[in-house]
Amino acid sequence: MALMIGAECMSCGLCIEECPNDAILESMPVYIIDPELCTECVGAFDEPQCIKVCPLDVIFPNPDYVESHDQLLEKEKRILDSRDPEQ
Repeated sequence: MALMIGAECMSCGLCIEECPNDAILESMPVYIIDPELCTECVGAFDEPQCIKVCPLDVIFPNPDYVESHDQLLEKEKRILDSRDPEQ
């Protein structure tokens, strides 16, 4: 399941720096998470890095993008493969 950022976001930018897939984009009034790039850090970390650094705890699962652990791993593999210059 992709994550989303709640309306209480103060746009501090900490989450942008931590996202390994560059899924978080600056927007006004709050940042947004691209569900096509968000893997909840599955395959890279034990927990979502954006949630780990968010000082307001306003990042939560997006109910419109429900994915299993295996689907998130597959998405992570697809993202990594698309960035591999050897392919």
